[in-house]
Amino acid sequence: MTDVPSTTASDSKANAIVGASSLLTLAVPVVALIVALTSGSPLLLDYVHVITGGTWTGVDLFMGLVMSRVLRGLSPLGRAEIIKRLVPIMLFFMPALASVAITSGIYLATRMNLDFFSTPVIIAGIIVLILSVQGFGLILPTEVRILLELRRKKPNTEKVVKLGMRNIYFAGSQTIFQIAIIFVMAYLAVM
Repeated sequence: MTDVPSTTASDSKANAIVGASSLLTLAVPVVALIVALTSGSPLLLDYVHVITGGTWTGVDLFMGLVMSRVLRGLSPLGRAEIIKRLVPIMLFFMPALASVAITSGIYLATRMNLDFFSTPVIIAGIIVLILSVQGFGLILPTEVRILLELRRKKPNTEKVVKLGMRNIYFAGSQTIFQIAIIFVMAYLAVM
């Protein structure tokens, strides 16, 4: 077992795993959705859907293609330190993006009077279900496990790295499904 270096009282605030900015990453997408829904503007709702869905896809793509390769080249302590800094993003920002992208997409489909029993919409629903199971059923619980491990007095670096790398690969695999849903949405937009 290898331990992540502990922090002293003076630098513990600077190295806090979850801080106010972490909670802000949760709040911004949710507030944007609330504003879009209460405004009644289809354009604003579409913007919120596209920006959150695109950011979600982009982060997953970055995690799978870039971060996985970067982390593989680092020492276990280096990996643990980067994963520690990724935890607030993956724990708060990503679920907020996913929830807002999905919710705004459902509202848009309703406002566009899409037939929820048409083949493209059913396919989109299946893809969203797969993404939700991966994100909320696999990635999010693992992020919580990483957070709990990092909050221990002597975190186990091997466990943090193993769990963090697993989530990075899961995030990368989500890109395949997100590209598929983008194809379905592009089809729905022009049909």
